[in-house]
Amino acid sequence: MRIDTEATPNPATLKFLPGVTVAGKQSVDFPDRQTAAISTLATHLFDLGSIDRVYFGADFVSVTKSSASPDWSELKLDVLGVIMDHFASGAPLLPAHSPTDEAATFDDPADAEIVGQIRDLIDERVRPAVARDGGDIIYRGFQNGVVFLHMQGSCAGCPSSRATLKGGIEKLLRHYVPEVVEVRAL
Repeated sequence: MRIDTEATPNPATLKFLPGVTVAGKQSVDFPDRQTAAISTLATHLFDLGSIDRVYFGADFVSVTKSSASPDWSELKLDVLGVIMDHFASGAPLLPAHSPTDEAATFDDPADAEIVGQIRDLIDERVRPAVARDGGDIIYRGFQNGVVFLHMQGSCAGCPSSRATLKGGIEKLLRHYVPEVVEVRAL
């Protein structure tokens, strides 16, 4: 099995592409060891000791190393080994009935048309671009002109995430949906 790697805008995160479906349509973010307990792959990655976050995208795994780890040179080989062993074993990524990250949103029913436009723009234009960088952005709500988003994978903690959020996503949403005045990360 060949696993390609790609750098992300977050220097602490590498994107690993095993050439197979990873999470499909349901991405999963593990921001710490405790949340990883439902996945053997995520648990084994955290067991390496220098990992701060694991994210499963449609066809990739993003791994964020701790700031105490000097560089990716040695850790990258260990991560590749864990990912390769997991997919070679045929073990499931998650148990059949695992919890998802679809938290409740807080929208006013009167804003249903606006929320629909916002969600469509995020799903069609923002999320695919962010996935190429090893992360995801999940819609969480719209209130008083403010769109609330949750950043996952390489986007969480990325030095350029604020610029992406304000300069890219906010600008796009404000252009197409005049009711949007601001975008904030949760």
